[in-house]
Amino acid sequence: MIKMNRKVEYALMSLRYMADKAPSELTSARELVERFNVPFDTVSKVLQVLATKEVLDSHKGIHGGYLLKTDLAGVTFLDLVEWLEDRNFSSICNPSGTPCSLYSTCNIISPVEALNHKILDFLKELTLKELLLDPRFIQSKQSIAAGEQL
Repeated sequence: MIKMNRKVEYALMSLRYMADKAPSELTSARELVERFNVPFDTVSKVLQVLATKEVLDSHKGIHGGYLLKTDLAGVTFLDLVEWLEDRNFSSICNPSGTPCSLYSTCNIISPVEALNHKILDFLKELTLKELLLDPRFIQSKQSIAAGEQL
């Protein structure tokens, strides 16, 4: 299981919500906060990052908000994670750039690196449109509560 931080979760929730709306209908940070019961400051920062990366178009003012600017088919899950988590997935064994204390005696470096490359390849290809809007990835809350698997 991939561990996501809250900013990535809030971005996915926000983008899914906006994708379900009419293309010209603005979405404010306050609207997202009220809809999903998430912290205003964090959601605002996430929306600002998405606007900076030109995924969203920001409209200022009292009746302002955000619109989807980019087709979500052009943005990958890996893009989103790298924008919001300030990290990259270059290596599992040495994420900080320096090997872990077991590196010199580790007997699974090659398999772990191979796994890392496969995961990276998948995340580079997985678009937000596919993840958020493809029926193959969408499951109802009821089926999740019942323990059903995709």
